[in-house]
Amino acid sequence: MSLSQSTQNRAIPTLAVTLGDVAGIGPEITAKMLMNHHELRQRARLFVIGDAAALRKAVRALGENEDRVRVVEGPEQASNHPGLIEVMQAGPDLGHVPLGELHADAGAGSVRFVTTACALAREGRIQGIVTAPLNKAAMHMAGHKWPGHTELLAHEFGVKTFSLVLSAGDLYIFHATTHVSLRQAIEDVNPQRMRAVLRLAGAFAQALGRGDEPVAVAGLNPHAGENGIFGTEDAEILAPAVAQANAEGIKAAGPIPADALFPQAVRGKWKFVIACYHDQGHAPFKSVYGDDGVNITVGLPVVRVSVDHGTAFDIAGKGIAREDSLVLAAERAAALAPGWSHVWETARTTTGG
Repeated sequence: MSLSQSTQNRAIPTLAVTLGDVAGIGPEITAKMLMNHHELRQRARLFVIGDAAALRKAVRALGENEDRVRVVEGPEQASNHPGLIEVMQAGPDLGHVPLGELHADAGAGSVRFVTTACALAREGRIQGIVTAPLNKAAMHMAGHKWPGHTELLAHEFGVKTFSLVLSAGDLYIFHATTHVSLRQAIEDVNPQRMRAVLRLAGAFAQALGRGDEPVAVAGLNPHAGENGIFGTEDAEILAPAVAQANAEGIKAAGPIPADALFPQAVRGKWKFVIACYHDQGHAPFKSVYGDDGVNITVGLPVVRVSVDHGTAFDIAGKGIAREDSLVLAAERAAALAPGWSHVWETARTTTGG
């Protein structure tokens, strides 16, 4: 059964929206989404895990009455009423945090919001997590040394095989490595990781009912190494991993020079792509799709979808932040959540978790 088939005749999922760094645009875009996009309420029960004071500050800045913000004890108390921002307070009040500035309390809060959501997911009280952006420097100031959301979520769920996936429409760009230096990324593109991410991408494609579509692997080096002239990793690591994937029944192609693969993917030739390092996938994706993309974590037992942008401290509190990517994230999470158990089981049994 494909994911789309499995979502039919199901009750709408309950999604937790984590507020991210309260010094950034997270409260503003969350407020705009929940106040203005009533159609989302037909697709999911939405409530916020975060800070009521930060949301009230955002609502006032937008010229709305702070009565729009209602504190609830948990997802079961959320009414999902259009225009209402229902928030589960996670930790102490953060109303003192200034907008647009790094603050350890904001960093600690952003982590706390996520860990609270993960606990609710483990208890089966929510079916998905939608994340507004956190700030890595603020998170580190608070003593939480995670590279980003993805690694924190993987830790909370105890999984070792996972991938950050950028998506727009039916294009999915998996990443073999993410928040590490380029030097470290080259070392991390090893046979074990490439085999694992190929299996993960193949499992995800299968769960979507699209297992017959190939997974295209971008070359690590210029021209995919040009027969060893520009590096040997493509021939010695990527090509054997692709061959093994095909031997295991996962349709795979590559390594393909990245400057050829990504334009082809944008034009629709490839729907499942593996980028070897962060900017190889992020730079072309954001250049083409901007706010029309989302970030999905594949390899977790619960669906998590995020915006594909940062905290934007420079415009925090100005009322001009666009909520488009967060709306897309909520829409995608609502669509994926009812069938996510199939994604999780397929990925877990294929990759070993």
